[in-house]
Amino acid sequence: MARAHGRLLAASDLHAGMADNRRIVESLRPEAAADWLIVAGDVAERSDDVAWALRLLAERFERVIWTPGNHELWTPREDPVQLRGEARYRFLVELCRDLGVVTPEDPFPTWQGPGGPVAVAPIFTLYDYTFRRPRSMSKKQSLELAYEAGVVCTDEFLLHPDPYPSIEEWCSARVAETERRLAEHDPAVSLVVAGHWPLLPDPTKALWRPQFAQWCGTELTARWHVRFRPEAVVYGHLHIPRTTWHDGVRFEEVSIGYPREWRRRGHPFGLLRQILPSAGAGAA
Repeated sequence: MARAHGRLLAASDLHAGMADNRRIVESLRPEAAADWLIVAGDVAERSDDVAWALRLLAERFERVIWTPGNHELWTPREDPVQLRGEARYRFLVELCRDLGVVTPEDPFPTWQGPGGPVAVAPIFTLYDYTFRRPRSMSKKQSLELAYEAGVVCTDEFLLHPDPYPSIEEWCSARVAETERRLAEHDPAVSLVVAGHWPLLPDPTKALWRPQFAQWCGTELTARWHVRFRPEAVVYGHLHIPRTTWHDGVRFEEVSIGYPREWRRRGHPFGLLRQILPSAGAGAA
């Protein structure tokens, strides 16, 4: 039976370019006409697959809110759109707007359903290699160890920072713009913050390969959950779906992940994570 009231739901790392995951995306449906869906990055690698998935979801859910992951920002040779870096991101923003999907460049929409009113803030911050372990290592040393271990993010080959000289400088610019917008938000209205990369390094301690942590966020955002006190922080990227608490704030990793992962572990929280009302969120 359909629910009488809507829910604020979330998923990330759909990887819709994979046939088995495409079938999962096709299965995603609201239980109420008023359901909203946060899509926290890594929809697909090719721009046409991103458009297909977001169009399908926008037709089904009352509102879809998207923020990019690293995979959308890649420029694969087989993609019909060969834009790089910031230009590719801006192309995806316009694609989303044509579909009626909210992006990090748009005003924060306000969820008025159960658990609201809460503004949903999609954020795009990237990473700057500061999550490396141990922290005392230089970026050069950390990357050398990752290459030696064979644990190297494909971003190193397909994610370009144009027109910025480096990913770190693009990250710094994105963090500054995002921080400005969050600081200008009316604190009387609670927030749900949704981005692809975790805000703080703690979640990366669960990675099987610690060398990968350096591609997972920036320490520039590590205190945002304390400063802005959101109702919840939604993220993906790690492919470790779970609920954790940091300084009293609920963090939800909402990845669907690759077929080889979900075949092994299943979908312990379901395909769509309930963010609001919070009573339905996954257990810690």
